[in-house]
Amino acid sequence: MTQLKPILTHLDAIPSTPGKFKPDKSSPYSLYRLRFHPTLFPRFTLWSFLFICFIVLFFFFSPPTNPAAGNNRRSLKNTVSPPAALGPNWERRVRASARPRSKTGFTVLVTGAAGFVGSHVSLALKRRGDGVLGLDNFNHYYDVGLKKARMGLLERSGIYIVDGDINDAVLLKKLFDAVPFTHVMHMAAQAGVRYAMQNPGSYVHSNIAGFVSLLEACKMANPQPSIVWASSSSVYGLNSKVPFSEKDRTDQPASLYAATKKAGEEIAHTYNHIHGLSITGLRFFTVYGPWGRPDMAYFFFTKDILRGKEIKIFETSDHGSVARDFTYIDDVVKGCLAALDTAKKSTGSGGKKKGAAQLRIYNVGNTKPVPVGRLVSILEKLLKVKAKKKVLQMPRNGDVPFTHANITLAQKELGYKPTTDLEIGLKKFVKWYVNYYGSKKKSAW
Repeated sequence: MTQLKPILTHLDAIPSTPGKFKPDKSSPYSLYRLRFHPTLFPRFTLWSFLFICFIVLFFFFSPPTNPAAGNNRRSLKNTVSPPAALGPNWERRVRASARPRSKTGFTVLVTGAAGFVGSHVSLALKRRGDGVLGLDNFNHYYDVGLKKARMGLLERSGIYIVDGDINDAVLLKKLFDAVPFTHVMHMAAQAGVRYAMQNPGSYVHSNIAGFVSLLEACKMANPQPSIVWASSSSVYGLNSKVPFSEKDRTDQPASLYAATKKAGEEIAHTYNHIHGLSITGLRFFTVYGPWGRPDMAYFFFTKDILRGKEIKIFETSDHGSVARDFTYIDDVVKGCLAALDTAKKSTGSGGKKKGAAQLRIYNVGNTKPVPVGRLVSILEKLLKVKAKKKVLQMPRNGDVPFTHANITLAQKELGYKPTTDLEIGLKKFVKWYVNYYGSKKKSAW
């Protein structure tokens, strides 16, 4: 990384973000006969004997049932032992992290807290005085070291991240028993469009099964939290009408990732309708910035340009430009917090709906699509390195040729207004990239 130091000297120091069975009633006389007539034993098979033993053990070891226990909040220390991953004194750490600094502050569970958007949102919530508890499973889709580094930022700000999976119903129940979350910011997901062709099961596990597991925990919580979750602009799929509006059709997904996010929106509708959960979905448009995801084009373009490697720039079948509505992370965070602040309370209790609950969906984008070629030109300028480019036709891997957000609804109802253009946002990203990888004396992968 010999080129990192010269790059850093010409970048402005612009601050950025980071930087909640019945027993058998046999006659007693039959048992008497069994005891005193050994000639009957050959009639019993080994399996019958084992079955009887099983029943005896079942009734011997089964704890007494207490129907009222499920309705009482209780200390986690009195429940099943916590998973080893939580470590000692975990309940104290969980409650301390989730405790807001003021009486009006929220208590928020942030899933995917060590992720790109999740970490930025967590820090922003903590800075303004909300209580924040993180949850992340640190999967290996991309460099876990980067996720651990983000976790370090959060820990230094007083945010505790539980190492666990949203599919772990026992863990979720423990967390909701320990903390009366007012809100859940659900950012955890299996990301990436192309990776779905290699590991489709991970998308179903995280984006569908995981979402259901979380909603199940939320519906049974008392109080039920309000939920804000990350959907995706990918749900617009093959829609050719631009800009994309929340009223447009979303029944033509171009990738499995998009299909799982669309499924999530329908699942959210179901839990809202049946259980009274207040749910807001946010359709993010190509989020970028410091501490970003290495699988995103702006990130690996930067890496490859610095290493002198050839980068691939895709074009449409008719030689048209591929464009994205790049949205800077700070603008996305503002949208997330605005959605949280305007979310109404859920109306259910113990899984039962008591009234109509809020259900919303918003685009969170920048409204200014930029051709990928323009993205590369800006990076060349900032890095002071000429890219080795190879133009190829876009493969059929689930990517779409363009995205363009209509944010009228978010502007009206959330007060959402993006303010960062691509060049300014990339300057902040490059400065972070050079600092992060240069200071660690790593190659840029």
